[in-house]
Amino acid sequence: MKAFLLSATAIAFLAAATPAQGGRITLGSSLARSCYEAAEALRADRGTLQTCDLALAEEGLSHHDLTGTHVNRGVILMLLGNLDMAERDYDRALALDANEAEAWLNKGINALKRGNSQLALQFVERAIALRTRRPAVAFYMRAIAHEEAGNLRAAYGDLQRARRLDPTWPLPAVELQRYQVRTR
Repeated sequence: MKAFLLSATAIAFLAAATPAQGGRITLGSSLARSCYEAAEALRADRGTLQTCDLALAEEGLSHHDLTGTHVNRGVILMLLGNLDMAERDYDRALALDANEAEAWLNKGINALKRGNSQLALQFVERAIALRTRRPAVAFYMRAIAHEEAGNLRAAYGDLQRARRLDPTWPLPAVELQRYQVRTR
């Protein structure tokens, strides 16, 4: 199962509750797979949350799949605006596997939503070090955290890296248009 997966545009991005896309895919479990697919599609409602709850409660998930389902339910909860419960799910996933990069990435997004850019930086950097499946999102989120912390040079560099990693994703390019590079 895959673990899921981040200025005015950046604030709009965060306000839209956009966690790192992707989850941990479970091939053998229909409820866990449905939970993953909802998280991957950023589709959240009471029904998708219930599906994730049932997957965790009723299925004999492997350790790996249990970890991913907690991440995926965290994504659904974050999309629904329940940041506290989302955080608990990311923490449960990390208690099962401290090296779950997508849980760290989503914890970083959650921290940014709460206005804690320093904590977000720590979490996102951990996700990058663990080789998240969504490096463009990680560098984009780190750019937002750097910008909020006043480190515009680092933010600009991370936006450039995000754009290089996923040239088809428009947000880094949009954000880069706000910057003016001046030589001294």
